Amino acid sequence: MSNKKATPAKKPAKAKPKAATKKALSKNDVLVYVETEYGEIAPVSLELVSKGRELADTLGVNVTTVAVGKGVSKFAPQLFSYGADVLYAVDDKRLAFYETLPFAKSLCKVIKDTAPQVVLFGASPLGRDLAPRVASELKVGLTADCTELAIGPHEDPKTKKQYENIVYWIRPAFGGNIVATIVCPDHRPQMGTVREGVMKLATPDKKRKGTVVKVSVPFTGKDFVNKVIKRIVGKKKVNLAGANIIVSGGAGVGSKENFKYIHELAECIGGVVGSSRAAVDSGLIDHEHQVGQTGTTVRPKLYIACGISGAIQHRTGMENSAKIIAINTDPEAPIFKIAHYGIVGDLKEVLPMMIKAYKSKG
Repeated sequence: MSNKKATPAKKPAKAKPKAATKKALSKNDVLVYVETEYGEIAPVSLELVSKGRELADTLGVNVTTVAVGKGVSKFAPQLFSYGADVLYAVDDKRLAFYETLPFAKSLCKVIKDTAPQVVLFGASPLGRDLAPRVASELKVGLTADCTELAIGPHEDPKTKKQYENIVYWIRPAFGGNIVATIVCPDHRPQMGTVREGVMKLATPDKKRKGTVVKVSVPFTGKDFVNKVIKRIVGKKKVNLAGANIIVSGGAGVGSKENFKYIHELAECIGGVVGSSRAAVDSGLIDHEHQVGQTGTTVRPKLYIACGISGAIQHRTGMENSAKIIAINTDPEAPIFKIAHYGIVGDLKEVLPMMIKAYKSKG
């Protein structure tokens, strides 16, 4: 594994993807692990299938997916609509809920049998547990928490050996102070976890078809060492990743009392309340609202940043928003560099005026 700063090269001309064979055992494909639970596909998995389609078209290969669980074959039409060509389904009633050992064993079998060149996982709690175990078993590298992926050439700085069509795993490093591009040119598959919300979701095409391949894994009693006595599921209070409008407050809000302006504007325009890490660390709001490198990555249609200076750790998590409005008393605040519209002023004065203006049109 080597680490270098790089600007992703221009993508080669797209080659026509291979047609999925009936046995669907073509090699060198882009494989996406599909995270499922409670009858749904995790949003990050659909984002990765969408991005996987883009990478596969550049490489001229298929997008294959693998789902592990009970009744996972039913997800095939949805996965195909987002760009998958093949679904490897490890279907077993004992896999209704996630367990590390049998899930890792299932993934390793599929990867060893199909030899993909790229494997993508979501950087979810489940993905962060599963991916390192699979990488360790396969003795390959793993890049965590990526925010962008690209394909390009690579030259080993020592041997001058040239590589083509290498994955650039791009992610923040050193506390978010730099953006690093990591490559793993010598071992396959190239593996990484990718944050939710950073990859654009494709428009589904329900006419797309694909192939379902059922995979049998030789489990033993040692693979199921845990016994689940009771499962307690807590509902997520804040869905930042799925929000179309987010109104975020930073340390510049000043106090919990002042956060009422953030909440009121968000409620008024049908948005969700977000925050910077500085606001969370100051005790102004709970961590579940945090946007950024150590919070949630978002790409809403509208992001309103109030009292947020715009440190790179925060920008990493929201800079792909369709429209950004920044409100700050400091005209030199970094957030203004990425904002589409900027307001230099005190949020305690600006937000009430915005709320009043919006309500007057209602």
